[in-house]
Amino acid sequence: MATKTLRNRSFGEAMARIGEILASIQDGDTDIDTLAERVKETSELIAFCRAKLRKAEEDVGKIFDSEN
Repeated sequence: MATKTLRNRSFGEAMARIGEILASIQDGDTDIDTLAERVKETSELIAFCRAKLRKAEEDVGKIFDSEN
């Protein structure tokens, strides 16, 4: 995993890291030895982002529900 743990990342930072990893893989800058590590990190970041989005959706839903 990169230097920051997931809980210390913002959604934007996680998305930026996913972009960095994908660009590196697409450019061929990632050697086969680190490819599995990058894929695992990306998978963890995607799960983190999905959880953040779910939480935001719930929070927004609660706000709208409380206004009605």
